[in-house]
Amino acid sequence: MGCVWLLLVSVCAVSVCAVSGLDKLNMCMDAKHHKTEPAPEGALYEQCFPWRSNACCTANTTEEAHADNSNLYNFNWNHCGIMADRCKRHFIQDTCFYECSPHLGPWIQKVDQSWRKERIVDVPLCQEDCESWYSDCRDSITCKQDWHTGWNWTGGINKCPDGAKCRTFAEVFGSAKTMCEVIWSKSYRYTTLEKSSGRCMQLWFEGPTNPNLEVARYYLNHAPSQAIGMATTLLLPLLLSLLHAGIPF
Repeated sequence: MGCVWLLLVSVCAVSVCAVSGLDKLNMCMDAKHHKTEPAPEGALYEQCFPWRSNACCTANTTEEAHADNSNLYNFNWNHCGIMADRCKRHFIQDTCFYECSPHLGPWIQKVDQSWRKERIVDVPLCQEDCESWYSDCRDSITCKQDWHTGWNWTGGINKCPDGAKCRTFAEVFGSAKTMCEVIWSKSYRYTTLEKSSGRCMQLWFEGPTNPNLEVARYYLNHAPSQAIGMATTLLLPLLLSLLHAGIPF
């Protein structure tokens, strides 16, 4: 009976944790430039300014995000020639979103990489953001689909791998959906949802309130599989210890 009671208490604790998800609604990734916890940053730079009231980034990080030769990741936007400003502004906005957002908890996953221990996967982007990003970049030039891997880093910055041909975004990706989902290794998921739906994440917003908080809350409350996975992760060691001790339950 004692073991059954212990299991029930554990299940309840897991359920409460999964339903509330308070930490996942206001947290920072364990990554290269992220702060440990989100907090106000009144001096955020230009396109990162909307996150000033609650941010996972510092002012220095946001200033570097706007630089042509940024020291954040030594990544060269101009690897196939000069990227058009109308295109580059979307990548700056994407960087601000990634570095500053405190409401990405539902999509954070553990990884074993030298420069980060966590990443985002399948964040549902609003259709307007994805389509405008692709539209403004379709005539810019690149040599790869997935920008996370496969570069030549021998010179300290990313260069096209041997044999890669520079082509327009329209030729390399073919659609806004492919670009948004592939360019950062499935970090984003293309949706047909509009910003007004409250069911997709916005790369840019105006006003003092971050609309992505309520979007994250919605996905936490409508993700039973996530709760089950969490319960399994927490309860499995307990069950194994009981079996090892020969205690029936």
